[in-house]
Amino acid sequence: MAVKLSHLFLLLVMPSLSLTSGHKCSTSDSSCNQCIQSGPECAWCTAPNSNIHCHTVKGLQRAGCHKGHIYKPQSSVQVIRNDSRTDIADAKTIFLQPQDLAIHLRPGVSQSFPLSISMPNDHPTTDLTLDTSNVPAGLNITFSSITTGNPLLVQVTVEAAQCPSESDISNQNSTGPWSVQITPRGFAKSVTLEVTLQCQCSCTENREENSPTCSSHGALVCGRCVCYQPYVGNLCQIDITSFESENEDSCRLRPGAPVCSGRGVCVSGMCHCNQRENPEKIRGQFCECTNFDCPYHENRICGGNGICECGMCRCYANWTGSECSCSTETASCVAKNQQLCNGRGNCICGKCQCLPQYQGPTCEDCPVCVAH
Repeated sequence: MAVKLSHLFLLLVMPSLSLTSGHKCSTSDSSCNQCIQSGPECAWCTAPNSNIHCHTVKGLQRAGCHKGHIYKPQSSVQVIRNDSRTDIADAKTIFLQPQDLAIHLRPGVSQSFPLSISMPNDHPTTDLTLDTSNVPAGLNITFSSITTGNPLLVQVTVEAAQCPSESDISNQNSTGPWSVQITPRGFAKSVTLEVTLQCQCSCTENREENSPTCSSHGALVCGRCVCYQPYVGNLCQIDITSFESENEDSCRLRPGAPVCSGRGVCVSGMCHCNQRENPEKIRGQFCECTNFDCPYHENRICGGNGICECGMCRCYANWTGSECSCSTETASCVAKNQQLCNGRGNCICGKCQCLPQYQGPTCEDCPVCVAH
């Protein structure tokens, strides 16, 4: 990807609502990882006796969770190397500052930093190229000019729309760090970004198997019991194989509907949903919601561009459609004259739909037109 420094302002993405805008954290999220991935405002309470584990910080505090038990990872930018130019008189080489940065990103929360570019006197402008070959889809890096002239000051903004799915990565490195190189074209010097996604809770590393808190029938993970089969309940205190519900009607979504939607068991008039292999989850009062019964696009649920909730795709920012396969980005439709589709068509799902007589990626060709 190359970006012309003199035209940075033309490449700014119009503000758009992210997936989590206005989204309230679900109190039914079954794990800390799922909770923090459901929205940048979501936090987790690690206190075992808490009735609510996933909510906003204020919501958890109102529920009685002490701030010392509230886990909410934050995005950050850390400058690792920020050498200053020592030879001011040397005007024949390019100089970039800072040189190395470590960026921790929580999906949906952008981080920015200023990049100073001092160009040689005989080379006043150049392109910026990005090497993101080993970075999963969904990581967006944009540039905008702060000041013009030499040195040029550029604002670099980094944002991840979502945590990568298993189909987005070829190895076990699901959260990074990944190395991104920003290099002025024609020069060897570059700025290195080490990007890490905040998609996993650190408390998951302290899993307590056969925890007394969980009646010795489950593991205590981040303050919540993960029950071994066939036990259920907040404290894994119920053995469903030896319990027969007397009030199954209260476990039906509607009269005549399957008990717990056919995805769980009714215990004491309440549904306990079946557990499935991660990351597939069943939830809801009647086990009516899943995160795996949604449309697929190119063999990926919600096209890899959204979250499946109760059989419907909730698309990430800049994606739309029932299967989240339609991009709302228009950068690929911008012609050389900076018009969308040369004014000869419409940009639909990130591609130009040209008027009948025109063709080409940006409707630049007209085979039937007569030159005057």
